[in-house]
Amino acid sequence: MRRWLALISVFIGAGFVSACSSDLKSTFGLNKRAPDEFAVPTRAPLSLPPDYSLRPPEPGAPRPNQTTAREEAERVVFRREPERIALDQEAAKRGLSQGEAALLSEANALETDPTIRATINRESAALIVTDDKFSDKLMFWRDPESNNTLVDAKAEAERLRENDALGKTSVDGETPTIQRRKKALLEGIFN
Repeated sequence: MRRWLALISVFIGAGFVSACSSDLKSTFGLNKRAPDEFAVPTRAPLSLPPDYSLRPPEPGAPRPNQTTAREEAERVVFRREPERIALDQEAAKRGLSQGEAALLSEANALETDPTIRATINRESAALIVTDDKFSDKLMFWRDPESNNTLVDAKAEAERLRENDALGKTSVDGETPTIQRRKKALLEGIFN
């Protein structure tokens, strides 16, 4: 009986161990891991440069393309960065704090159109006029009367010929227009 109990417990234990991981070899560290080919090394590997005419570096000399800690500190403390100088000037011009100017510049909100309110009002007014025309047509069953004046083509052509014959410019004189007559009380309701 004890033998069966030991054998069953071994199988149950093996089942528990295999259920913990999808692969027993990786659980016990028996798998080899290949190196990641996409990993970026933190420092470039040393290699011979392709240009052999370069001077060899002097031991202990600072690198020519690297700024010193003192230069970096001066740049940060005295704000000698060109974009920072431009940002400070923009903030002073608009009366903003440096934090507000930095926030607005990150949101690309400093290059705004100063006439945007007029543009929005003009576009909104066009929508309101369109809505009024629709409601008037719906309530009164006819198109609204146009306030435009119509030019009488025959009389205008005659006036232009007379001005040309007399040597006057085309804007001299009154432009002849067609006068609209008033509609009757029930005219236009049913047609």
